[in-house]
Amino acid sequence: MSYISHADLGRQAGYGRIVPEPEGEPFHAAWEARAMALTLAMGATGSWNIDMSRAARETLPDYAELDYWRIWLAALEKMLIERGLADAGEIASGQMQRPLAPIKRVLHAEDVDAVLARGAPTLRPAKAPARFATGDRVRVRTDRPNHHTRLPGYARGRLATVERIHGVHVFADAHALGLGEQPQWLYCVVLDTAGEGPGVQVSFDAWEPYLEPA
Repeated sequence: MSYISHADLGRQAGYGRIVPEPEGEPFHAAWEARAMALTLAMGATGSWNIDMSRAARETLPDYAELDYWRIWLAALEKMLIERGLADAGEIASGQMQRPLAPIKRVLHAEDVDAVLARGAPTLRPAKAPARFATGDRVRVRTDRPNHHTRLPGYARGRLATVERIHGVHVFADAHALGLGEQPQWLYCVVLDTAGEGPGVQVSFDAWEPYLEPA
């Protein structure tokens, strides 16, 4: 079965206007804040990593019918079931029906502020020189991997120019598969303007394996 990311929506038509919401108002109801808190707490147990959670969200079959926080909640339930930390009956009833499964660690309430302030930096030491330099012409790869990737569909096959080098970062594609961090050089590249509107410039961050010399 091929991997389908329902979140890769760039340049696709039919989704209506994008209506920005007010800054600083992430939640519309109390349950949404609880959905985020549960997701962060379970992520802190080490049962999965951030790229695994992104893959769980983007592959939900009803992704297009769910709003933002319902996507988070549905993906959390999916990962809990897949890893044997809960089953569908427990989630439906809201009651534990079997002994607790072991987890690596627990995020305690008094530690939340410090953990969120620290974040999860992805920058890693370089073990080899960067393949590309600022100003280099590159082409974005065209292959569609059968797994989670941060390479957007609209960029595949496009010519681009390297605008900035961000350093070496955890490679999301490998991380989501549980293959370790496999850090790679990360670049900001600016796509050639062909096909874009007047005065429009599109850039995105691309790991080195996404690119090849033009």
